[in-house]
Amino acid sequence: MPEEETVERAREDEREGKSPSTQAGEFVREEMEHIREGEHGARSSKQAIAIGLSKARRAGVKLPPSKRGKTSSRTRRQAERDLAKGRGARRKPSRTRSRATKRALKREGRSAASRPALSRQARSAARSRSARSRSAAAKKTARTRKRRRG
Repeated sequence: MPEEETVERAREDEREGKSPSTQAGEFVREEMEHIREGEHGARSSKQAIAIGLSKARRAGVKLPPSKRGKTSSRTRRQAERDLAKGRGARRKPSRTRSRATKRALKREGRSAASRPALSRQARSAARSRSARSRSAAAKKTARTRKRRRG
C-alpha cells in the first residue's frame, strides 16, 4: 500500500493539471525511499521504477500502458490489469502474497536506488529515445515552465 502522503501529493499534481507520468513519479520516488531506508531491495533500478508505476496505476493514476514495441506484451498486460484495479473498488490485499513479495524483495540488494544506478538507468533510457523525441520533451518542458511562472 502506498503511503497516504504520496497519494495526496499525486492528487495535488492531478489538480494542478500535471501529466500522469509526473503524478506517477511520486510513487516511484516513494519506492526509492523505501529501498534507501532498507525496507526492502530491488534487483535493478528498472524493477524499482516498475514497482512504483504499478502502485501509481493501482492508486488511480491514469497512466496508460506503454506503446506496442516499447515493452513486452506481458508487461503491457500487467499495466492494463493495474489500471483496471485502480478504477475498481478496493479489495483487501492477500496477506500471504504480500508477505511473500516482501520477503523476496528483502533478499534483493539495496544499490538499485543509489545515485549512480539511477543515473545509469536515466542515461540508458534516454539513449533508447530518438533525438526528435528528446527535443520535443525539452520544448514541452520549456512551455509548461513559462506557464507556471506567469
